[in-house]
Amino acid sequence: MLYSQVPAHEKRRLFRERLASGELLRLPGAFNPLSARLIERKAFDGVYVSGAVLSADLGLPDIGLTTLTEIAARGGQIARMTDLPALIDADTGFGEPMNIARTIQTLEDAGLAGAHIEDQINPKRCGHLDGKAVVDESTATKRIRAAVDARRDESFLIMARTDIRAVDDLAAATDRARALVDAGADAIFPEAMRSLEEFAAIRAAVDVPILANMTEFGKSELFSIGQLRDVGVNIVIWPVSLLRMAMGAAERALDTLLEEGHLTSQLGQMQHRADLYDLIDYEGYNYFDTSVFNFDVRR
Repeated sequence: MLYSQVPAHEKRRLFRERLASGELLRLPGAFNPLSARLIERKAFDGVYVSGAVLSADLGLPDIGLTTLTEIAARGGQIARMTDLPALIDADTGFGEPMNIARTIQTLEDAGLAGAHIEDQINPKRCGHLDGKAVVDESTATKRIRAAVDARRDESFLIMARTDIRAVDDLAAATDRARALVDAGADAIFPEAMRSLEEFAAIRAAVDVPILANMTEFGKSELFSIGQLRDVGVNIVIWPVSLLRMAMGAAERALDTLLEEGHLTSQLGQMQHRADLYDLIDYEGYNYFDTSVFNFDVRR
């Protein structure tokens, strides 16, 4: 009932333990707290909180318009609803190194298991769009050092994302990844890799976990879990997939309303009320107040 009974520090510890094992962890993107609970119900390994999803949820493009307050609030809502660790997109850290330090401590307080900080300049762009620019190595490493120095829980994962592959060659990406690890990054997120061989090159370049972003309609081919495991990837995310599926279904439902005047033909595509009530543990609230759940839900 209510929220996760697993303390944030324990989620972080278990997350780090599983990462250290070398296995591949699957983190679908949650677009709200309820979808995070569904991800847990389906026995995935963690939850990803995408900056692109959070900005889209506000009706904004993913160009750095969201604030730390907005990210931390929604991230905290998602993290507290699941026993799974939640990894959050912290964009460029919302400012200079001192701002980044505050970002990390705010996300710790919100119950997140980790965050990634990227090396783009502002205004940033979605990682799979053209026209990006990255900061120099010194600025990128200062961001990561600030994040590492600021955290209070050593299990909080500081991941460094590099977008340099979009503006330079693979050698530049491996060099940047090494520099970010030397600055203290616990893991590397090489954005917009174009082949399994490129992921393998990053894997060979660093001795920390690496993440693969399997976002649809981007620059990376949509590799399978098995393919990514074979080249040494440790975390795979599908950041916007559930939002895209949900919005596609919503659009089809609205079109059906316009065409048919009702949604009778779409009932089979909907989550049933009984399944929703089970997911939110409606019956569990009965333990606190028997007047809350005192009815049968008919299918």
